[in-house]
Amino acid sequence: MSTPEETSAEDAAWGEVTPEAARRLLVAAVDAFAERGYHATTTRDIAGRAGMSPAALYIHYKTKEELLHRISKIGHDRALYLLEAEADRDGTAAERLAGAVRSFVRWHAERHTTARVVQYELDALGPEHRTEIVELRRRSDAVVRRIISEGVRAGEFDVPDVPGTTLAVLSLCIDVARWFNAQGSRTPDEVGALYADLVLRMVGAPRRLQEPGTAQQ
Repeated sequence: MSTPEETSAEDAAWGEVTPEAARRLLVAAVDAFAERGYHATTTRDIAGRAGMSPAALYIHYKTKEELLHRISKIGHDRALYLLEAEADRDGTAAERLAGAVRSFVRWHAERHTTARVVQYELDALGPEHRTEIVELRRRSDAVVRRIISEGVRAGEFDVPDVPGTTLAVLSLCIDVARWFNAQGSRTPDEVGALYADLVLRMVGAPRRLQEPGTAQQ
């Protein structure tokens, strides 16, 4: 179960979800899904964590799967926004790739409870919702692939297999949600900087092209 500090941080991330009761249920669902897994969690579990009755849940969400879809949609939208913001800014491909990795990793560390649900419960979604989320994931893949391809064309990166490298980069970043511990020795910013440096090494970016501040922590 999340600590009070982590729960507060997760709650703050869902400000767009209204009314308050719907937001409380969503935060409770994130906590339950992350701790027990989607299939082992009941609507009664979620309502209990939110301090509400099971019947109250159905006022805001028709099904447990609808709750998971809402969580997944918001999380994937945010991740895509972070990647696109870095990909579209001025700078070299190395600078933009480092920025994208830092932002993406930092989000997975800061919101590791949410990110575990967003990234690892995809198969629990119904066919229509799963198709929608897979498209968002495809778009995130395309953003990172674009940066790497631009770096190859500019002579910044040495990457024989752009699709495979893109998959490796995203997999590396996403896995942070699985192991990150808020009480651990590294902060989200430190992990983001470390991973940015690792990814630049992965794509063969010369040290002179790597943005200051991406050195290992």
